[in-house]
Amino acid sequence: MSNGPGMQEIEFYKMSGAGNDFILVDNRAGVFAFADIQSAVKKLCRRGMSVGADGLILIEEPDREGIDFKWRFFNADGSTASMCGNGARCAARLSFLLGISGNSVSFLTGAGVVRGEVNESGRVAIGMTDPGAALLDRVLVVGGTPITYDYIDTGVPHVVVTTGDVGRFDLDVLGPKIRYHETFAPDGVNVNVIDLSPEGVIRIRTYERGVEAETLACGTGAVAAAVTAFLKKSVTLPVTLVPLSGVPLVVRFNPAEAITDVTLEGDARIVYRGMLNPEALD
Repeated sequence: MSNGPGMQEIEFYKMSGAGNDFILVDNRAGVFAFADIQSAVKKLCRRGMSVGADGLILIEEPDREGIDFKWRFFNADGSTASMCGNGARCAARLSFLLGISGNSVSFLTGAGVVRGEVNESGRVAIGMTDPGAALLDRVLVVGGTPITYDYIDTGVPHVVVTTGDVGRFDLDVLGPKIRYHETFAPDGVNVNVIDLSPEGVIRIRTYERGVEAETLACGTGAVAAAVTAFLKKSVTLPVTLVPLSGVPLVVRFNPAEAITDVTLEGDARIVYRGMLNPEALD
């Protein structure tokens, strides 16, 4: 299928997970077939000119036994990502609503098989990738200024910077500088800034690579912040995080000899269902 006037309309769902918004397409019949799929995704994710989203998710037929479906995940710039926690919750809920799975769902991502539980209220708990080893209290020099950070890979790489007030951190300026810093070349890194309330709740803001901007929430970033804060004895389990959207996320894990059995719980709401028109790709 090529972009243009002859394109068939494609049904899609617009969904939001804690403020991270996505375009989801049931692609089990191969309806989303573009010669240049990255370009199509980039155009559809434009805000103001098209549907607009932080990313696009294709739900596709499984190619192995024991899973309900496989997904392809694209960032807003058309690049691919192995894992997205908020997107995974949306995909799990949509598969339940479409009858692809039951309340228990399993699907294949670039980071491996993901399993989740969907309840009737729309909340979803997703099993996340076990994180890699955390590097704590490292120092990065940005524009001549040293910044203390933690680093951990939670399916995608994340930097976590703890500050006294996330609202005062200039993420628009410092986010891109850290994201593209030579320390994290060539792929770059996602950037999270957090502060801690006396009650142990984490406020978090995230600059996401692939979106190349601050987003209202980031699931893998929430896990990164929860794990590193726990390792530094700043919080106890379960960890509640409040992203820029104000919609809370809850992270749980087993902290025995290594961090395992990580789950991310939060909302996964359907905002609307529609048809992609050829003009969405102009």
